[in-house]
Amino acid sequence: MRDSKGFNLVTVIIIIFVVSIVSGITTGIIVTNTYLGINTNDGALNEFLRAYSDIINNYYEDVDKEEMLDKAMDAMLDYLGDSYTTYLNKEEREALEQRLNSTYKGIGVKFANKTIVEVIKDSPAEKAGLQTDDVFVKVDEQDVSDYTDTEISDIIKNSGKDSVRIVVLRDDCEKEFKIDVKTLYDNVVQSTMIEDTNIGYLQVPLFSRSVADQVDSALRELEKKDMKGLILDLRNDSGGYLDEAQKMASLFLKKGKLIYSLEDKNNKNDYYDETDDKKNYPIVVLINGNSASAAEILAGALKDSYGATIVGKKSYGKGKVQQTYTMSDGSMAKYTSAKWFRPNGECIDGIGIMPDYEVEIEYVYDEEGNQTGAVDTQFNKALELLNDSK
Repeated sequence: MRDSKGFNLVTVIIIIFVVSIVSGITTGIIVTNTYLGINTNDGALNEFLRAYSDIINNYYEDVDKEEMLDKAMDAMLDYLGDSYTTYLNKEEREALEQRLNSTYKGIGVKFANKTIVEVIKDSPAEKAGLQTDDVFVKVDEQDVSDYTDTEISDIIKNSGKDSVRIVVLRDDCEKEFKIDVKTLYDNVVQSTMIEDTNIGYLQVPLFSRSVADQVDSALRELEKKDMKGLILDLRNDSGGYLDEAQKMASLFLKKGKLIYSLEDKNNKNDYYDETDDKKNYPIVVLINGNSASAAEILAGALKDSYGATIVGKKSYGKGKVQQTYTMSDGSMAKYTSAKWFRPNGECIDGIGIMPDYEVEIEYVYDEEGNQTGAVDTQFNKALELLNDSK
């Protein structure tokens, strides 16, 4: 049990800021504290800075200031004892933001075992002439025949150049292409009408930026095909932006319905649907143990305020939300600022959401005990329920 929380996040921010000020530590403290409304006579802060200054000036070897402060930030946030409160260096922050913004740096192909399985429409790869079934041979003169897919992807996105030269094998012949490397946007939502039914299927793997707009567009296309029921697949969706979950819930709920509540150290606020959008068809939501955070917010809202049915396995149980603060050096502090509640008043942190129908995936094994496939019994149950609701 910890008796105190030590230095707070703002203190750490001040320290990082101070390091970046060439004109001197004292001036940096005053400017930053005045801006943030912090007491400049904070004894703990001043003691920390004296120790920092003494180490930098008197340690017998050169000190990497940036790395030392990275370690200090990480340790201070870790001291809070909250698994969701973390420190990310610049590279980790950029990777997180790329993932949550549905962007990636590349040429616009998806590949497995070095073989291109999809060429993204209007991407640099399509414009250059790459095709499905092309096999990577070289990337910028590097033989990649023994490389993993991840290593090939890293070469392309970390080349530091505006274009790369790709050699692929096509019909037993090697072909070379010069392809632009760009920041591309990824449509994460997958949707389709289930064959021989009037039931739609919508998969949301991540609550990235603009995902609610993607879902809105997908729903409109499904509704044009006379959709009468929807399977919403949130399995393995680890969450993302809270506002995207709120916007997505607002596509379905009636105006005035409660979506979720947030409680911080001072207040508890309720968030309602304020839009005129609404749906009337039955919905079955698929979840599993990897459905977390924003995915749980949406599942809870649809269950409690829409009447959706939930199928699968108990969700992860992340009932807290985080705020972020980006430092001047590009690093980021991510810290828990509140906990959230379902419309029914439950906080699911550490508990999760129990499905109405708990269903295990059925795996198929050969005579030697090796897994050879799986039957998506969760999807089948959702389809059964929607067919029975007609």
